Amino acid sequence: MGDVQVASREDWLTARKQLLAGEEEAARRLAELAAQRRALPVVKLEKEYVFDGPEGKVELLDLFAGRRQLIVYHFMFDPAWEQGCKFCSYLVDNIGHLSHLYARDTTLALVSRAPLAKIESFKARMGWSLPWYSSYGSDFNYDFHVTLDEAVAPVEYNYRDKATLERTGGQTRGEAGGLSVFVQDGGAVHHTYSTYGEGAALLHGIDNYLELTPQGRPLIQDKAGWLRHHDRY
Repeated sequence: MGDVQVASREDWLTARKQLLAGEEEAARRLAELAAQRRALPVVKLEKEYVFDGPEGKVELLDLFAGRRQLIVYHFMFDPAWEQGCKFCSYLVDNIGHLSHLYARDTTLALVSRAPLAKIESFKARMGWSLPWYSSYGSDFNYDFHVTLDEAVAPVEYNYRDKATLERTGGQTRGEAGGLSVFVQDGGAVHHTYSTYGEGAALLHGIDNYLELTPQGRPLIQDKAGWLRHHDRY
């Protein structure tokens, strides 16, 4: 049992009801934040982006696959790497059946800067079937601040500029994780939301299960030591 405290059923129930009050308050706050997120204004995209996919060259509108909403997970996969990021892989392993998203007129796709051949090879190795596109050669990763290279675009990550990132010990170069949401109306694509780093933590379903246990979920700095691609445990 380690450091777990043993108590009577009565004492446990008292403590559990106290925790329940905090959980309900947190749920209310999360609902408020979700409403604020839905109420964000949108930005019409004027630039055209071209991606490489299994069907050939496609534009951002094509990634919607005929649906109104699109969620893009910016999967970290540098063109020089031979495999995708293990943290991004952990997130993708937690994605459920896409039919539930499709039923809500929403498409989910992965986008990485690695060439399509590397993406397809790694995708097959992981046993994934999600739509996955290469943004190699386009500005997409730079414009959405998930590839940081001052020679290409001003460095910004999680809405912080380079000076702030340097002052706070943040990343200022290379591939970075993130997620962006788009909506299309009559063929016009609008950017509605992006989140970065721990902002996508809610998508780590396994972590949410582990948070229900006495040991809890591993911290990101601890996860770096033990996390593997699922075929490497």
